[in-house]
Formats: sequence, structure tokens, C-alpha cells
Amino acid sequence: MTPGRMEAFSDGVLAIIITIMVLELRLPDGSSFASLRSVVPAMLAYVLSFAFIGIYWANHHHLLKTVDHVTGGILWANLDLLFWLSLFPFASRWMAVEHFARAPVVVYGVVLFLAGAAYFILQQVIIRSQGPDSALRAAIGRDVKGNLSVVLFAAGVALAFVATWLALAVYATVAVMWLVPDRRLERVIGGQDPEPTG
Repeated sequence: MTPGRMEAFSDGVLAIIITIMVLELRLPDGSSFASLRSVVPAMLAYVLSFAFIGIYWANHHHLLKTVDHVTGGILWANLDLLFWLSLFPFASRWMAVEHFARAPVVVYGVVLFLAGAAYFILQQVIIRSQGPDSALRAAIGRDVKGNLSVVLFAAGVALAFVATWLALAVYATVAVMWLVPDRRLERVIGGQDPEPTG
């Protein structure tokens, strides 16, 4: 299988995930501006989840530009990532319906953590398949930002047992960290030498 075919399949799955999330949005119970209050939790959960799916899509696109051939390990690691991302509509909707109650916020954080871990695994499988001169290894270095994200997701899950708003603030912080696609990969894709990474 070519990297392009795997990317096309992944893009299709991510498009379906976003479609499911937007179809889960319900109309307000009325025609006044005040009635919009009833959909605020759903909109907030949707915006946060849409941001994360968009972040994964953009960085996944750059990630696959470093791949010259797809191994069975890469296919399975990619499917693992897509599996966890496919749970975003469920976790997001439950969190919205229950107005950010503890259990849904914890589950949402666990999904975020496992998606982040799956992305890390995908990176490592690609690096292993490329050998010691891996372009991806050169680009990400020690991947401080990626590793920090997974740690913050775990911290957010723990904080949800104290106060759900703290967990949500941590989740949102990670999203803000990743809103710009990873420039390290863009430099490698563009043929530039990667800058030293921390």
C-alpha cells in the first residue's frame, strides 16, 4: 500500500468523524436568543473536539509525508489511532448531554490520552521502519511537545476527579499548543534541515 492510499483512507475516516459530531448537534428548544443557552454545552464540546480532530488531521498529513513505504506495522498503528479518534463523537456527546459531569469528562480525557498515545506509537513504528536515518526522527527529535501533551491529558483525567473545569482547561490548553501544524515536519518535507529540538 502506498502512503497516499493510507492517507486517503484516514482522511475519509476523519471526515466521517466530523460529520457524526456535527449531526449530533441539536437545535435549541425555541426561537429566542435565550434558547441558545440549552445548546451551549454541546457547542463547547463540539468546538473542542473539532479542534482536536483538525489538529490530528493536519499533523497526520505532515507525518505521512515522511513515509516512503507503508509496512503492516504502520497500517495497524494507523488503525489504532483512527480507532481512538472514532470515539470522539461518543465522548464529546456524552460530555455535552451531561453538562460536563465528572464521568464523561474523565472518559473524554481517557480518549484524548489514548489517541495521543496511539499517535506516539504511530510515530515510533514509522521511525523504526525507516531505519537510523529516519527523516521523522530527525524532525521530531525528543518530541517534547508530543510527550508533554500525553502527560497533560493524563493530568487532566486526574484533575477531573477534583474539578471538571480544571480538566477541561488542561484539555483546551493542549489544543491551543497544537493549533499550528508541527513546523519541524514542514521543514523536513520542504527539504530544510530541522532545527534542534528540545
